[in-house]
Amino acid sequence: MSGITITVTTVLSLLGLGIAFFYMKKVMAIPLDMGLEEKDATRLRFIHGAIAEGAMAFLKQEYKFLIIFMITFAAIIAVLIDDSHTPDIREGIYTALAFLFGGAISIASGYIGMKVATQGNARTTVSAKKDISDAFDVAINSGAVMGFALVGLATLGLVIIYVVMRFLLADLGEENNHILMEVIAGFGLGGSTIALFARVGGGIFTKAADVGADLVGKVEKGIPEDDPRNPAVIADNVGDNVGDVAGMGADLFGSCAESTCAAMVISAVVFAADPNALLYPILISAVGIPISLITKLLVNVNTEEDVAPALMKLLIISSALMAVVMFFFTTALVPEFFELNDEQYTNNGVYFCFLSGLIAGLAVGLLTGYYTSEKYKPVQEVAASCETGVATNIIFGLSLGYKSTVLPYLCIAGSIFISWDLAGMYGVAIASLGMLGTLVIALMIDAYGPVADNAGGIAEMVGLDKEVRRRTDILDSAGNTTAAIGKGFAIGAAILTSLALFAAFITAASKLTGEPIAMSLLDPLVYTSVFIGAVLPFLFTAMTMRSVGDAAFKMIEEVRRQFKEIPGIMEGTGEPDYAQCVAISTKAALREMIAPGILIMGTPLLSGYLFGVEAVAGILVGSLVTGGVLAIASSNSGGAWDNAKKYIEAGNHGGKGSDVHKAAVVGDTVGDPLKDTSGPSLNILIKLSAILSLVFAPFFVQHGGILL
Repeated sequence: MSGITITVTTVLSLLGLGIAFFYMKKVMAIPLDMGLEEKDATRLRFIHGAIAEGAMAFLKQEYKFLIIFMITFAAIIAVLIDDSHTPDIREGIYTALAFLFGGAISIASGYIGMKVATQGNARTTVSAKKDISDAFDVAINSGAVMGFALVGLATLGLVIIYVVMRFLLADLGEENNHILMEVIAGFGLGGSTIALFARVGGGIFTKAADVGADLVGKVEKGIPEDDPRNPAVIADNVGDNVGDVAGMGADLFGSCAESTCAAMVISAVVFAADPNALLYPILISAVGIPISLITKLLVNVNTEEDVAPALMKLLIISSALMAVVMFFFTTALVPEFFELNDEQYTNNGVYFCFLSGLIAGLAVGLLTGYYTSEKYKPVQEVAASCETGVATNIIFGLSLGYKSTVLPYLCIAGSIFISWDLAGMYGVAIASLGMLGTLVIALMIDAYGPVADNAGGIAEMVGLDKEVRRRTDILDSAGNTTAAIGKGFAIGAAILTSLALFAAFITAASKLTGEPIAMSLLDPLVYTSVFIGAVLPFLFTAMTMRSVGDAAFKMIEEVRRQFKEIPGIMEGTGEPDYAQCVAISTKAALREMIAPGILIMGTPLLSGYLFGVEAVAGILVGSLVTGGVLAIASSNSGGAWDNAKKYIEAGNHGGKGSDVHKAAVVGDTVGDPLKDTSGPSLNILIKLSAILSLVFAPFFVQHGGILL
């Protein structure tokens, strides 16, 4: 029967890759010069080429660094991890192989998404000359390539690593299934490690360019956004793809792989003799592939008013279909009754765990949209605060971010309580997969955002008709809202994923020691560790914000230099040196992402070696609780400042060029590193710390606590 589950998952994974290939061919079939005069076509090809080359050049430089790091860290895994319970099995070597495979899949996913996004942007621009429907189709099809390819690769990768490791570790026996799943957890660690550097590096790249372009171009020189006279404008467009396509893709790939690994580590204890239930977590994400295809085919855009509702329909319809379909899969694959930690649970309870995560994810996304969309009161209040200057704008934006954490956290807390009550720690892991049940759609609409944003920038730089820019602005406006929803969704998924990984870590450590791990807050070691974990997100945020500031400082200096030294830029007769600005962002991102990476990966390893499992557990709890709150507050404050600026640019409170608008631009500049670097990167901190601890649990149990 396990062959049936593997076969279904494999077929659905290959279906996802086939769908991604189909939409990629559909996007690439559109001529770059469609409907353009020769002069405009030449200019568009130059700008499109500069954005595509800059994005791919950054990825290649980043991946060179990552390959060296991955090989080095894989060697550390192979050396440090072993299992004294099965001395004939070198668990570390197999875990290192899984780690490298997970990293390779994550790199492939980011590369595919970036490649198509940088090809889809200009094609969205030329399609907007015809009508809004065609332009929307190109943008959403570009996003679809990312969504279907990433989830297809993730689920296929999990099946491959399971089958291969099952064969290599055939002598373990069912009673040691937990060792097999701990090895497979290396796959999730590999994906999450790539996500760390993709998120942090991509966030630093895009915000260094964005801040430089805004402060010098818009505030000092008074030229519009995406004006070709701005030397940083190409780097800004490159950054949209680097941060919001490759970075977001790697982030959610990590969440998918980590949640699945966490659920399988726990299920290895519960369902050791039932391969159907054991592989049920992998199937959840795979089922989302045909559901997402059906949803996409059901949603169309005919008029400008259809754009924003269409994106919301994609989320809602896919969630409803998943809720129905997963009931049948859950009752078929999970035993009607099972025991975990001497408690009896049911497959219906597992289904409601899945449902609670699915609903919580949708609720968090919609709440994020409420707090960050210019259509609603919170952002409109932030925009109105610009009437009295920058200071009140900053105050109102920070206030909004802090307040916006309450309802999403209550939704997540409710999902945790329900799932823990219905199926224990296994239920929490399934809830995290439920939140990721519509991952294809989430990735689709998130990658749609930078494609639409770039399309508007290209229209402006080429100098196309105002009608083209107006249409791309409609696409971009809807994309801004869904991008904010995507960030909220990613944060919520990270919180549940981290908790599931924490449960898997405690389960694995308890299995290795042969007794439950004590986690009493009355234990001074645990209590102190919680405090240390609580400050890690703040230190990480400070490091990433300072990195953006340092990189932006160099960008601002370069943009000012070009305006001063290159004759004719402001008159439009001189050509800015776009490549130099791209190079500055690239070097800064690669240099500045190292220190935050060491902080995240070094803290659990050092604390586990010095103080043991309990200290690591305390750090994970502290960083999870404060990291989730800080991530939501940062992301929503930044999103609110961004859309408050756009609300004013639409003609409210004096419109573009007014003092109110300048105050809004400064607020948006402050919020940029919060919403696109520090906030999203905190997802990685709380997840990576947990998956790293899970993988190194054997090392902590056998060799940790040397100071105790």
